[in-house]
Amino acid sequence: MTEAPAARPVRSKPVPVSLAGAPALKLIPKTDTPQTAKDFKSDQEVRWCPGCGDYAILAAVQGFMPQLGLRKENVVFISGIGCAARFPYYMNTYGMHSIHGRAPAIATGLASTRPDLSVWVVTGDGDALSIGGNHLIHALRRNVNLKILLFNNRIYGLTKGQYSPTSEVGKRTKSTPLGSLDTPFNPVSVALGAEASFVARTIDSDRAHLTSVLQAAAVHPGTSLVEIYQNCNIFNDGAFEPLKDSTSKDEVTIRLEHGKPIRFGIGGHRGVIRDRAGRLQVVDVDQVGEDALLIHDAHDQDPSTAFALSRLSHPETLDNTPIGIFRDVKRGTYDSAMSAQVDTAIARQGVGDLATLLAGRDTWTVR
Repeated sequence: MTEAPAARPVRSKPVPVSLAGAPALKLIPKTDTPQTAKDFKSDQEVRWCPGCGDYAILAAVQGFMPQLGLRKENVVFISGIGCAARFPYYMNTYGMHSIHGRAPAIATGLASTRPDLSVWVVTGDGDALSIGGNHLIHALRRNVNLKILLFNNRIYGLTKGQYSPTSEVGKRTKSTPLGSLDTPFNPVSVALGAEASFVARTIDSDRAHLTSVLQAAAVHPGTSLVEIYQNCNIFNDGAFEPLKDSTSKDEVTIRLEHGKPIRFGIGGHRGVIRDRAGRLQVVDVDQVGEDALLIHDAHDQDPSTAFALSRLSHPETLDNTPIGIFRDVKRGTYDSAMSAQVDTAIARQGVGDLATLLAGRDTWTVR
């Protein structure tokens, strides 16, 4: 376990929600030295199963990190427990392999007190959505300056193949020999329901798409949640095969692009419209015309349409699965508001006394 270097506390001013560019990175010191992916590779042997999708995600993160231009000493990766949680060992940055499900809570404390750090959370579908479910949704609603990468392989890999909160109904595993009875979580729907300000989905095998989504998440002010479909070739191989197979992926994958009509399929023959009842519906473009198609608006302050898009995918067949950025909106961040509140209190009352705060006025001595 490693920890961020000691430094004098840095107070941040509230980040105006109208700021353009990358206010989330504004307070983080930049490096004057050109960097490469090699600079972000640690000296630790990468120990995932051969063929695991985690390798592709690690390579993508190490590859785009130099583009942020941040000092490695000001980047922190915090993980929980699971296969994905080994991530901090392989990044040549500061980091912590923390407690099962509690990575968002630990990262919240760090991001709230150290605005000079770029704080990343790496978690899995079991770690984040089972024991860590409450920590995840509260980090999202608070809009802390965190970048959360949720590796979703729809299985518990580290503990050898039990069903997870994202496993489909009927999934036969070591812990559900007759098939899972649980309705699975849709991580994107959960995040949008928690009013997350940035929500996206991508796939481990699509390096270009994965990198572009990670870049957008990195510069977003507030909490970014990126669900990454990741293959576990040992315990759940082929879980996302329809989205990867060259003969089917174009027909079932909806690539969301802000400001463009939502259409997909070979030649773009399929599309998404809003029907008379207000619901989203997949249609044949030739039958309705392109003018009828829904225009994707990732910056819509109302998350209703983004949520409806997240529900298009069939959990078992993966037909009509959207990937890309569902929502990217600006709103005040928790850590900036907290820092401003502390500054106001200090200006009015001076530096507080911790002992007095803990004891309060209503204390008794019991003899």
